[in-house]
Amino acid sequence: MIKVTFPDGNVKEYEAGVTPVEVAKSISEGLARNVISATADGTTIEVTTPLTTDTTLTLHTWDSEEGKKAFWHSSAHVLAQAILRFYPQAKLTIGPAIENGFYYDIDFGGEKFTDADFKRVEDKFMELAREKNAFTLREMSKEAALDYYRKEENPYKVELIEALEDGSITFCDHGDFTDLCRGGHIPHTGLIKAVKITSIAGAYWRGDEKNKQLTRVYAISFPQAKLLTEYLERMEEAKKRDHRKLGKELELFTF
Repeated sequence: MIKVTFPDGNVKEYEAGVTPVEVAKSISEGLARNVISATADGTTIEVTTPLTTDTTLTLHTWDSEEGKKAFWHSSAHVLAQAILRFYPQAKLTIGPAIENGFYYDIDFGGEKFTDADFKRVEDKFMELAREKNAFTLREMSKEAALDYYRKEENPYKVELIEALEDGSITFCDHGDFTDLCRGGHIPHTGLIKAVKITSIAGAYWRGDEKNKQLTRVYAISFPQAKLLTEYLERMEEAKKRDHRKLGKELELFTF
């Protein structure tokens, strides 16, 4: 048996190998349905990761900051998968969650990715999300990981892997897509019910202007379509407020 300590200080015992989602189910069926990520002893893990030793466990839902982070990081993988369907020669770099949504930096080579691509990528994203493919992590040796991305001719991933310790490298799989990733994902793609590509921008690899400029694709996703609608409405209102404020400051018009 192992002891699991919760944020409120309560301690419960479970069989070794219990997963966070099973712990959630032991508390309530509702929590089990809503838990999308977990933190064990300060490290973000999957809800299907077995717990083998005494641990302090926090369960995350969409309503928590860490839950949103896992949701948006997972969505970045799906965005990359969707983009590769139209740009199979594109080279992926990194795709983190940010304060509102996520982005993925991509080298499109000689091809252009523009706002004219947004809709078809969003549609493909949702098509892939509806497949409900599970996010699964697997360990890979440094040699195997380097070999994989050298065959992919992706110098960005090779550079990232070269800086990692052997034994600490993991890949995330879902459907026919795989990506170098250290973890922190939602259970499956089907939890994503809405997505919007919000903008694109130039971004130098690793923030160094001496490096190649990549295309940063910004997006945001939600577990309910209505949440995206509400978000877009808030953004539109914010734009209107900024416009009114700027107009007043420039004395273009007054209210």
